Amino acid sequence: MHWSPLSSRPLGLVLIASMWPLASGCKPTPPTLRAPLFSDSFDRQPDTNLGDLWLNTAAPGTYRIAAGALHVQGAHNHPLWLKQPLPRDVVVELDAWSDSPQGDIKVEIFGDGKSYAQSVSYTSTGYVLIHGGWQNRLSALCRMNEHSDDRKVREQLKVTPGRRYHYLIARRGNKIEWFIDGELALDLDDDAPLDGPAHAHFGFDNWETSVHFDNLVIRPAS
Repeated sequence: MHWSPLSSRPLGLVLIASMWPLASGCKPTPPTLRAPLFSDSFDRQPDTNLGDLWLNTAAPGTYRIAAGALHVQGAHNHPLWLKQPLPRDVVVELDAWSDSPQGDIKVEIFGDGKSYAQSVSYTSTGYVLIHGGWQNRLSALCRMNEHSDDRKVREQLKVTPGRRYHYLIARRGNKIEWFIDGELALDLDDDAPLDGPAHAHFGFDNWETSVHFDNLVIRPAS
């Protein structure tokens, strides 16, 4: 089945509405949400054929639809890239959860839409967001290299197995913000932001643990 942007009004893609807490003082809050450009709820028959708008760089079956969500395990930094390019300033929402006490939920944003690990070592073409990585010891927001010294990290952002988290990832200007369940988790000011055709795609990624994703929504940033 062919899956396409919301502008063509395809069957099976649904709009996801989100409610966020009201701002309190100077507490960072997610951006005002605008109409979606693209949405995939993965609410279709279990399948390894994810649709024409997805590029799977992993082995067949590594990414598959199961129980109305996207499931991945053992991708070893071979992303599932969305072919549709992102706006330069964007809001991306999704739900994510891990079955493992090791956590390790990973997505990429503003990558080239085709690259993947050629060996054990891997440097992304975009920004990497890792929740409960390194055996659930820390979470990180990284510019390309997830092991570099300039990554932003927090040790207290653990993953609870089976708990569903709602992510909101936004870029406005030079700043990337990552909200988890309405709270600012990590942010990054990039003096040389990754943009242009070589940095215009969103991707799901994974190393080893069993992870699920659902309710992807992409909007222009306000």
